[in-house]
Amino acid sequence: MVNGQLSSVRVGAQRERPGIRAAGIRDVARRAGVSVATVSNVFNRPEIVAPDTRRRVEEAVEELGYVRNESARQLRAGHSRTIGLVVPDSSNPFFTDVARGVEDTISAAGALLIVCNSDNDPQKERRYITLLAEQQVQGALTVPVRGARSAAPLLRERHVPVVILDKTDRSGGVCSVAVNDVAGGRLAMSHLLDRGHRRVGFVGTGHDVHQAADREAGARWAVEEAGHDPDKLLTVPTSQLTVAGGTQAAAELLAIPARKRPTAVACVNDLIAIGLLHELLRRGVRVPDDIAIVGYDDIGFAQAATVPLTSVRQPRHQLGARAAQLLLDEATDDHHRHESVVFEPELIARESSGAGTVATAATNGSKTPARGRSAGTRA
Repeated sequence: MVNGQLSSVRVGAQRERPGIRAAGIRDVARRAGVSVATVSNVFNRPEIVAPDTRRRVEEAVEELGYVRNESARQLRAGHSRTIGLVVPDSSNPFFTDVARGVEDTISAAGALLIVCNSDNDPQKERRYITLLAEQQVQGALTVPVRGARSAAPLLRERHVPVVILDKTDRSGGVCSVAVNDVAGGRLAMSHLLDRGHRRVGFVGTGHDVHQAADREAGARWAVEEAGHDPDKLLTVPTSQLTVAGGTQAAAELLAIPARKRPTAVACVNDLIAIGLLHELLRRGVRVPDDIAIVGYDDIGFAQAATVPLTSVRQPRHQLGARAAQLLLDEATDDHHRHESVVFEPELIARESSGAGTVATAATNGSKTPARGRSAGTRA
C-alpha cells in the first residue's frame, strides 16, 4: 500500500486550497462502499480483509488523499507506532550500523524509529528515556551508560517494552542482545601473541565503559594464557574513544624508548586504531613492521584504511535486527519470554597485523550458546 507517499502529496495540495475539508475515514468508507470498521481493518489488520475489498479501500484512500489521524489512533491503542533507540554516540559507525539493523526490522513492521544520543551521560540518558515513555512509544532499545538495567525500571513502570543493547542481562527481567567482548579482546591479543610479539599493549583504557573493560580483560586473559604476567601488559589511556584518541595514543607510544616500546597493540575500537595507524605512518613508523595493530568492530573504514586494518568483527546489523525483533515480539505477544542473546565475534586478519586476509572465528574457550541464541558484547 502506498498511503504514506500519497499522503505527503495530497496534504500539500490541500494546504494550497484551505477551503477544502480534509477527507475522513467515513469518506473513505463511503467511496469504497464498505464500513468504517473495514477501513480500520485495512490499516491495522489487512490480512483479515478480502483482497478485492482491500484494493477498493486503498484506491479510495489514494483518490481522496486521506491521511490517518495518528494521534487519535494512538489514544485508542494506548501507544504509538514509534520505537525509541538510545545510543551513546550515533556518529560512531558501529552504532550507525546497529541502528540500521533496528530500522530495517521495525520498518518492515510499519513502525517509526527515533534515535537519541546519550553522549555517555547518565542524566541525558534518563531524560531521553523519560521523554520516550511520555510519548507512549511502542517500545525502547537502549545502550545503557552505566548498569545493564538503568532504563528498564522507568519503562516497566509505564508498561513500555524494553531491550538492553550491547550489554548482557541474565536476570530474566528484560531482553538483552550483546556481543562477547571478553572473547573479542582475548581473540585480538591472542592473534598478536601467536604472531610472535612479546612486548604488547592495549590502547584505549581510562573510560567508564563496560565494553572497554571487558575487552581489556580478554586481552589480559590472552597474555596470561601465553605464560606472561598480565599485570605487565602496557595500557595506553585515551581521552576519547575516537580517531582523535588514537592520534593521542600514537604520541604516547612514541614517547616510550624504542627498546621498551610495544611491537604490537590491540585497540579498544576501530576509531582509535585508525587514528593510531594514520598518526604512526605520518611520523614515519612502519605498520606492521615496527608496530602491529588490531582494532575492534570491523567498521567499513577498517578495510579501507591506508594499511588495511585487522579487526575483531561484530555482527552490527544483526545485533540491531535481533534486538528489534525481540522488542516487537514483546510488544505484540502476551506469551513473550525474555531472552539474553549473545553473539560471538570473529577476527578479520589484514595487513595491519602482518597477517594478510584470513578470517578466523572466535572458537578458543568460547562456550556453545544455548539453543535459540546466537553465539558473542561492545565500546
